[in-house]
Amino acid sequence: MAGSAYAGMDEAKTWVDSEFQPSTLSKDDQLKEMEWFVKAAEPFKGMEINVVSETITTHEYESKTLAKAFSEITGIKLTHDLIGEGDVIEKLQTQMQSGKNIYDAFINDSDLIGTHFRYQQVVPLTDYMTGEGKDVTNPMLDVDDFIGKTFTTGPDGKLYQIPDQQFANLYWFRYDWFKRPDLQAKFKEIYGYDLGVPVNWSAYEDIAEFFSEKVKEIDGVRVYGHMDYGKKDPSLGWRFTDAWFSMAGAGDKGIPNGLPVDEWGIRVEGCNPVGSSVSRGGATNGPAAVYALTKYVDWLKKYAPPEAAGMTFSEAGPVPAQGAIAQQIFWYTAFTADMAKPGTPVVDENDNPKWRMAPSPHGPYWEEGMKLGYQDAGSWTLMKSTPEDRRKAAWLYAQFVISKTVSLKKTHVGLTPIRESDIQHESFTERAPKLGGLVEFYRSPARVQWTPTGTNVPDYPKLAQLWWQNVADAVTGDKTPQQALDSLAEQQDKVMERLEKSGVQGECGPKLNKPQDPSYWLNLPGSPKAKVANEKPKGMTVDYDELVKSWEAAKK
Repeated sequence: MAGSAYAGMDEAKTWVDSEFQPSTLSKDDQLKEMEWFVKAAEPFKGMEINVVSETITTHEYESKTLAKAFSEITGIKLTHDLIGEGDVIEKLQTQMQSGKNIYDAFINDSDLIGTHFRYQQVVPLTDYMTGEGKDVTNPMLDVDDFIGKTFTTGPDGKLYQIPDQQFANLYWFRYDWFKRPDLQAKFKEIYGYDLGVPVNWSAYEDIAEFFSEKVKEIDGVRVYGHMDYGKKDPSLGWRFTDAWFSMAGAGDKGIPNGLPVDEWGIRVEGCNPVGSSVSRGGATNGPAAVYALTKYVDWLKKYAPPEAAGMTFSEAGPVPAQGAIAQQIFWYTAFTADMAKPGTPVVDENDNPKWRMAPSPHGPYWEEGMKLGYQDAGSWTLMKSTPEDRRKAAWLYAQFVISKTVSLKKTHVGLTPIRESDIQHESFTERAPKLGGLVEFYRSPARVQWTPTGTNVPDYPKLAQLWWQNVADAVTGDKTPQQALDSLAEQQDKVMERLEKSGVQGECGPKLNKPQDPSYWLNLPGSPKAKVANEKPKGMTVDYDELVKSWEAAKK
């Protein structure tokens, strides 16, 4: 080894001893992996490399700690910028449109998989790791250990991105309140079934009404049976594109996404998007989507705190931890660490959570075999517009922050697991009681039903921005839910029509169906689904502890 490489290994040993614990690797194997990085980075020493991601705890840890470690160990000067999620997409779009290299690598959501695979401006990692990037691809990477790799795989079977962090949106509830005998008895008397984790939206609605209108106060505090947000803001769009319609049952069966109709209501034939309006075979403005939007508006107005309607995603996120919310149908596990902080009203005197997370309930259009909710998978993405040497150096950093040497520690910091080996590690068995169900969920067979936006969406940046503006019209009452979704479906079809005319997406670009009477599509099996006669069947609940036991049994 050259003298400078020895220096790199001295640094590596210091970091392995002081920071990169626990790990699923032995210290010897960690150092073996670090030795590979030191050698592979030799040609790129002294280069200044810039990467970018959104601002969440996991990425803050990478930006402040892991980027410094990587720079010291490899001699590559790495800057990891943190900006808002919308800004990440904007920078990515600018780089795609201009061909100018703004960042050497991006962590951007796997929600863009349909965009990346069609525009062909990102480097397919499957080809890169065995071709141009073979000399800088970590032999210990273990791609099969990543729990989200189906999310980052295109219809052609190639891996286009690789997950860096993942979190799901789940149901959140006050376990301590649900276990109170007085509240259990009162609920059963009014609704005729047990207070527990709601399996369907009917039960969720009953529980929301129960806490907001029948209980009203617990220990002298005004309480609410629901929490959400409704301000006209881009985050209102994610609230819906992040699988609100799939929870209601708007799409087709299929994991990770419904086929031929996904949870955005976009139908594909082969790899071609053919429409989102019901008249073209889509489901964006179909009965299930209208039901979902109607419930969203009703619950926000009736059962959430009055200020919720004027809040954005980031303003609403911390509210359940303040102690006045009984349940939330749609809660991101990215908030777990904040929700488990000692001293908050939702943690007891022994620092154990008074709350739990569980699978979200489903609406009356949902059927077994469909996805049930959303999972965010922020994933490393390499652009073809990045010069080859810069791309290689950035790829080394990407692999470093997802390597087995550092990924378990990173998962403990940010609680956004990406590797099966990490989530199964004994350190998480020990920590599980403090995390309110996160570990149990990620170890459970239910996990596969939570997935990001899939490959049916041909241009995520262009289409996603249509959602919040149209949903906001329903929140304010300027339009009925049906009118708002008719407008959204029509606008999505117009964007896809422009993409089709331009031919920019090649053989897998949109090829829109001719509009016809919606009844033609509604009478066929699958999505779009005709309106069901009873959208509020009897509420169904399950005991949380029994649910966790059933997961344990299913794994054996």
